[in-house]
Amino acid sequence: MKSIKLVAVGFAMGLGGFMGTPAWAADYTGVTPRDIKWVDAPSIGPGAKTAVIHGDPKSAGPFVMRIKIPPKTDIKVHTHPATENVTILSGTLHFAAGDKFDAKKTRAFGPGGYFSIDAGKPMFAYSTDKEVVIQLHGTGPWGISYLDPKDAPAMKK
Repeated sequence: MKSIKLVAVGFAMGLGGFMGTPAWAADYTGVTPRDIKWVDAPSIGPGAKTAVIHGDPKSAGPFVMRIKIPPKTDIKVHTHPATENVTILSGTLHFAAGDKFDAKKTRAFGPGGYFSIDAGKPMFAYSTDKEVVIQLHGTGPWGISYLDPKDAPAMKK
């Protein structure tokens, strides 16, 4: 019986040592809101911000990023080189696929809403009176190309 107790104590002590190291440190990536570093995203529109949550959208491989879209922002017709999987975290994003911007063809996606669109497929979106925050994930490299270069916000004067 003594040997069983010694094994049990040894196991418990070993487990306690293991439990002293946070599991997330080696097993997964964890991000809290205070960890998020927002940067300007002029290619999306004036006042837009982006934050990389995981991976590198500019490189091959999986990534997760968030985008803040200011109120009353039109994101004109554009494509991406990667399939996009989008979840709305806050606000309402009006979104549609198509090669001509037409607000009447959009569908409103609110918090918890999700859509996915294949790489190279033309799309457009807009926000109304509130900021929209989306989480986008896919496999990079990611980028944005406007069908009409004049619609690219970074090029407007």
